[in-house]
Amino acid sequence: MAVDYKKELNGLIELILKEQASDLHFSVGAHPLIRVSGTLIPLLKKPVLTDADVNSFAKVLMREDQYARYAQFNEIDFSFENTEGVRFRGNAFHQRGKMGIALRLIPNVIRSYEELNLPPILESFTQRSQGFFLCVGPVGQGKSTTLAAMINTINKTRAEHIVTIEDPIEYVYEEEKALIDQREIGIDSKDFQTALNAAFRQDVDVILVGEMRNTETIAAAVTAAETGHLVYSTLHTNDAAQTINRIVDSFPGTQQDQIRVQLAGSLIAIFSQRLIPHITGGLVPAYELLINNHAVSNLIRENRIHEIPSVIETGLEQGMIDMNRSLARLVQNGDITVENAFTYSVNPKGLERLI
Repeated sequence: MAVDYKKELNGLIELILKEQASDLHFSVGAHPLIRVSGTLIPLLKKPVLTDADVNSFAKVLMREDQYARYAQFNEIDFSFENTEGVRFRGNAFHQRGKMGIALRLIPNVIRSYEELNLPPILESFTQRSQGFFLCVGPVGQGKSTTLAAMINTINKTRAEHIVTIEDPIEYVYEEEKALIDQREIGIDSKDFQTALNAAFRQDVDVILVGEMRNTETIAAAVTAAETGHLVYSTLHTNDAAQTINRIVDSFPGTQQDQIRVQLAGSLIAIFSQRLIPHITGGLVPAYELLINNHAVSNLIRENRIHEIPSVIETGLEQGMIDMNRSLARLVQNGDITVENAFTYSVNPKGLERLI
């Protein structure tokens, strides 16, 4: 009997919602897997997937043009929404010559800082008229969710024109006070750089760049922040110092002094986060926050980036926080285990002094 893959997918989506899972994986030769509270769990009651199964799920998940692009390039980012409005960010890829699919659930409700256990100071970074705010961390650490909470704060409080540039679109906003245009790369614009350059002609106040993937996009984002726009974006870096180095190092040597000057003047803050298993289940964020002040600006301009961690450690009164202090607080509050705190710390010796 032929398998109804649309019906199968809907059943898996129901299970994801019931189990509060974050991800769904299809891989040839394995059962479907879901990720719950950071742990991958095989769905052993479901059959092991064949190449034909994964391709059939792909055809349910993608439009025809997306599947054609996948067939051409062996990988593609896409978004999927079922008839009940449940949304996923997806990536289809080749591994050992066969297709794999990873789906990340995108909650319909954009949660508040309190619900996300994020520091209230993030709200102050939505009240600026211009500048550059970066949310950084490895893949799957909640960067998009944090930025969505910040964009939605502006949406609720100010009559601004917000343009989001994403690949694919993740959170969908319900307009309140703001006008929000959401552009998807590959559908609404060719690439991030093209969409960013076009934004200058769109009477835009706030720009969300889903990801800065190349030097041209970084340059356009920094220029936008310098020229009267409030710009939010992400990078796959581990902390504030590494983020600044990554940005500067992406430019040729002859341009690096200039980008340091631009960054020193336009940067608002860098927020780095990790999602850590909570003792009672679920995930809780630990974070580092660098706020650009006169001292930080000078360090960036003078290429003394290695001194930034010390500034964060001593900047508590200004609202800065280093990752170890954040981890120590979570341990002291009974949110995470000591073992997990050390697992996620980049400076375990420093953490020892705080726990």
